[in-house]
Amino acid sequence: MNDTVYYLPGRGGEITTGLGQGLLDRGFSVTGRETRGAFLKLTFQQQLDAICSDLQGEFWHEDAMLVAVSYGCYLFLHAQLGMPAFPGRVLLLSPILGGAFSDAVGIGFFPPRSDQLGQAALRCEFPAFNKAEIHVGSEDW
Repeated sequence: MNDTVYYLPGRGGEITTGLGQGLLDRGFSVTGRETRGAFLKLTFQQQLDAICSDLQGEFWHEDAMLVAVSYGCYLFLHAQLGMPAFPGRVLLLSPILGGAFSDAVGIGFFPPRSDQLGQAALRCEFPAFNKAEIHVGSEDW
């Protein structure tokens, strides 16, 4: 069994802290893209291209495991729009699916291409995953 997880943390996240460290502590090898530093300096399309390249190069098989959190989910789902459905296991935690505004805190978040995921889903153009879990919390926007 392959014990390497491709991990996309939330915006500004590292792959060896937080959940990434939790995966390491449980014996998994963790690789992926940190969503900070040089990666954030890439254009949105370059970020998606890097993720597509990573996945298709090393993780394009049924035993592959992908974990994404928040903005990492957003990146992964956008990358999926340009390719066949990821063949491995997918775990999405608190995914961002588009723009949002919270009246409670008075803050909005509108990521690049914020309407594309919803439009693709409405047009039934989104790839269907074979093995996926999506978890959201009661406090998620």
